[in-house]
Amino acid sequence: MVAFLRLALRRLAMMPVMILGIALLVFVVMQFSPVDPAYNALGDSASPEARAAFAAAHGLDDPLPLRYINFLGQLLQGDLGVTVPPGQPVADRIAAAFPLTLQLTILGLVLAVILAVALGVTGAMYRDRWPDQVFRVLSMAGVAVPSFWLGVLLIQQFALNMPVFPTGGYTNPADSFTGWLRTMALPAISLAVPVAASLARLVRTSMVAELDRDYVRTARGNGLPPFLVVRSVLRNALVTPLTVLGIKVGYLLSGAVVIEAIFDLPGMGKLILEGVTGGDTALVQGTVLMIAIAFLVVNVIVDLLYLLVNPRIRTV
Repeated sequence: MVAFLRLALRRLAMMPVMILGIALLVFVVMQFSPVDPAYNALGDSASPEARAAFAAAHGLDDPLPLRYINFLGQLLQGDLGVTVPPGQPVADRIAAAFPLTLQLTILGLVLAVILAVALGVTGAMYRDRWPDQVFRVLSMAGVAVPSFWLGVLLIQQFALNMPVFPTGGYTNPADSFTGWLRTMALPAISLAVPVAASLARLVRTSMVAELDRDYVRTARGNGLPPFLVVRSVLRNALVTPLTVLGIKVGYLLSGAVVIEAIFDLPGMGKLILEGVTGGDTALVQGTVLMIAIAFLVVNVIVDLLYLLVNPRIRTV
């Protein structure tokens, strides 16, 4: 337990450094934007004098290192700037949109893990038999299907041809939990299927390797119930899939941007599209930064889960 806490604290201590690196990367990349924040806020018809006054008030003409320091100072205060007219705080826009993206990501992740474990264990337990052959075909098809294309197919089949689910929109779970599930079901499935197919292949490979180990044959020879054997094997087999789970969460977060646009969900994806199409650099910068930080936090959580599942590395 002491070793686990030491490693956990080491992971957590690295987070501020990585957040600074992410903030620097996002800030530098945004400096290459061809959009002039002054003219974007004032309009193309603004005079050079008005542009100069706006730039002086917001430090746009300061040296790059000074602007980065000012950016970090504002970031520590929770100030991500304001959008172009009507001039709403970017932090408020993100606070309103991020919960939906988080809901979609978590729902897609839970569904992906359930499908991956079910399919992977089934394929391993029936190795080289017909259930395993079916699993291989389904997993290859799932990996090859892009989320956005699957989303369009789901809308056509289950929202238009068979109107079971809505074509888009969002229902707050506080207003109607059933309505929330109906609006989130198709987007979550669209995100989950490619991730589930990829993880299922890893689960099956790990399960097959564990099932061939001596301790499994010993447990079966001693008459241990199959359920207990599978449970023990599954815990050891999940070590490898957990190493890539954080990357898959990043895929879910990035995929949610496109899926939200397809299903007209007012999440972070809509903010990014709004910022890009409107030339709102502050909105794009703040949204991308928050998604990157969320990705970092999720990876740290996955690292901690990895430590719990694999006690052998706690001594490293």
